[in-house]
Amino acid sequence: MVLSERQRKILELIRESGAVGVDDLSARFSVSTQTIRRDLNELCGAGFARRVHGGARAVDSISVSNVDYRQRRDLNRAAKEAIARRAAALIPDHCSLSLNIGTTTEQVARALAGHRDLVVISNNINIITTLIGTSQRELIMVGGAVRPSDGAVIGGQAAEFIARYKVDYAIIGCSSVEEDGAVLDFDAREVSVARAMLAHARARVLVCDHSKFARTAPVRICNLDALDYVITDRAPPPAFLDAAAAADTEVLIAGAGEDGQGGRDERG
Repeated sequence: MVLSERQRKILELIRESGAVGVDDLSARFSVSTQTIRRDLNELCGAGFARRVHGGARAVDSISVSNVDYRQRRDLNRAAKEAIARRAAALIPDHCSLSLNIGTTTEQVARALAGHRDLVVISNNINIITTLIGTSQRELIMVGGAVRPSDGAVIGGQAAEFIARYKVDYAIIGCSSVEEDGAVLDFDAREVSVARAMLAHARARVLVCDHSKFARTAPVRICNLDALDYVITDRAPPPAFLDAAAAADTEVLIAGAGEDGQGGRDERG
């Protein structure tokens, strides 16, 4: 399913408010209630929201984890692209980095396509494919079986492969971020790979759009003290900023200072 611009905006409203009504959406977008009902039926049929009488509401976190990977690429796409540009601005030419599975890290790979002489390690075949043909020194695909649904190599074997290297930057995505700074995901096998990347990098970066602060997941990747940077698209909750300041983790808001000379530093 390819989302229309209106459907993307409806999803944003659902995530922000928790629920939306057909009549309110019809007035907001100046379209008929029949058009809104069709939009909601398509979104709910794809697993992005849950239909209720008179509108739709946010799905629970377990449902979100099961949304098709290709569909998740369309969620908050503009935010992910802005985050990716901000992350790419941190990365100099002639360095090494690792990128884990995720739709935001895929956007980071696209934003890095103009860099030169990088060594890129990833457990995401989509990231490696994105960078084929660009001016990079070496592209290293983590060894193991590829998961057909999203092109990921996960689990203990993948984590052991990553442990052979020491890179300048690790850039990871996640499924959920708690206000206390806990960074979480749904799959322990994916978490083991993300932890390995963080453990074998000199600088560690989390990329996550604002929706991750409204979601929960059961498996801890790390706490803020394991990260040097968090890059997101909106100011996080105050409690998170306090935790970041205590951990000496720099929070950058994408869209501010995108000339590569620095974004907004939200550290307390």
